Amino acid sequence: MLDRVKELLEEVNAFHSASKEEIESFRIKYLGSKGLLKGLFAEFKNVDAELKKDFGQALNNLRKTAEQKVLDLKDAVENSQEEKGVYGDLTRPAEPISLGSRHPISLVKNQIIEVFNRIGFTVSEGPEIEDDWHNFTALNLPEYHPARDMQDTFFIEKNPDTLLRTHTSSVQVRYMENNRPPIRTISPGRVFRNEDISARSHCIFHQVEGLYIDTDVSFADLKQTLLYFTKEMFGKSKIRLRPSYFPFTEPSAEVDIYWGLETETDYRITKGTGWLEIMGCGMVDPNVLENCNIDSSTYSGYAFGMGIERIAMLLYQIPDIRMFYENDVRFLEQFKSVI
Repeated sequence: MLDRVKELLEEVNAFHSASKEEIESFRIKYLGSKGLLKGLFAEFKNVDAELKKDFGQALNNLRKTAEQKVLDLKDAVENSQEEKGVYGDLTRPAEPISLGSRHPISLVKNQIIEVFNRIGFTVSEGPEIEDDWHNFTALNLPEYHPARDMQDTFFIEKNPDTLLRTHTSSVQVRYMENNRPPIRTISPGRVFRNEDISARSHCIFHQVEGLYIDTDVSFADLKQTLLYFTKEMFGKSKIRLRPSYFPFTEPSAEVDIYWGLETETDYRITKGTGWLEIMGCGMVDPNVLENCNIDSSTYSGYAFGMGIERIAMLLYQIPDIRMFYENDVRFLEQFKSVI
């Protein structure tokens, strides 16, 4: 009889099921009113006296094991059903992870870099906290020069020699100081100006500025480079250059592209002219070359600069520059499909 109890104990320990019906059948088989344990307890009186203690302990152990097995299996089934109720069918394929997207500023910046990379321009970067020499003086803007008023500057701790850069031309100065011609580089980055925030302007924005220094560089080279850029970036093949003034270039010009007048939006953004200003440019002033220890009698060059936000607003028809900085997910999700 003791061997029989041991066999049943092994069967109980080996039993496993996730079916309520099978678990209930198991309970009835061992613990029911006509179950195996009921019959074994009825046989207790027929066991020899010297074996009753061991037999009784084995029976109690079998009963407790069977009861615990039933409880554990029922709990497992109930927990599984509860998880399915909360989370649905756990065997289904998982929902795809929601992918993020690049910010439109990054998209346009990368596109501009790629266009100029194809014609040999490298990327150079510099600090956003600058000194007066690299941001102004080396660029033909000595102290008290009236043109400094064109760029309202953030000074740091009231120190007139430490400031937040107002343009990425400071990167070009650093590059010319540390590299000899020929130089062909673009400088993308964030800049800061103390301006009122509105739909068309912001105190923080991004620029890409380009610089080419070599022997026999002419204004015609600059024009061809800009024409190539506008074709690649906008698909526009008609540009014009209007005389302008920048302290670090001479002669200087504003670059317009012919956007067209095909839609109502075209009329609005071009004010009915069809022409749209996209950047400034010019031939590098000889004083700037000399300030960077480049012989202006041997070398010449051109420079250009554009605002990334302005280009992005044109390409994606964004009406308000503040949308770039509000981190509105509804706005940013629109660029998921843009590579």
